Amino acid sequence: MNQLLTITIDGACRGNPGLSGIGIVITKDDGESVEYKEYIGKKTNNQAEYASLKKALQIASAIDVEVTILSDSKLIANRRNNYHKMRNKKLKIAFREVSNLENHFKRVIYKYIPRKKNIRADLLANQAIDEYLKYQK
Repeated sequence: MNQLLTITIDGACRGNPGLSGIGIVITKDDGESVEYKEYIGKKTNNQAEYASLKKALQIASAIDVEVTILSDSKLIANRRNNYHKMRNKKLKIAFREVSNLENHFKRVIYKYIPRKKNIRADLLANQAIDEYLKYQK
């Protein structure tokens, strides 16, 4: 039996480009949730947003075939819904990688949410950066 997954994602960046982290909250329809965070190195903000999406789809592919992705990045929501063209070469590669990951799903829905509704994923992304910095001292 499939469970509907709602995935909230965020990429954080300190500087642009700068130290970056990703945060992901995967919530099943029964209310159970799984969280993921990772430091991803020096990236631009848009690269961090796409990295969070790629990792979320990789994790979700082992759980379900239908997902809803919530992001406070208009770039993600608009580009994945084909409202804007991709010009940046590095982001074009990430765009294609995400498209390939989407093939593992029956349905992927993208929705833009305001930043104030994305607090947990944002916190996780920033924690990943903070933890990296803590261990660099």
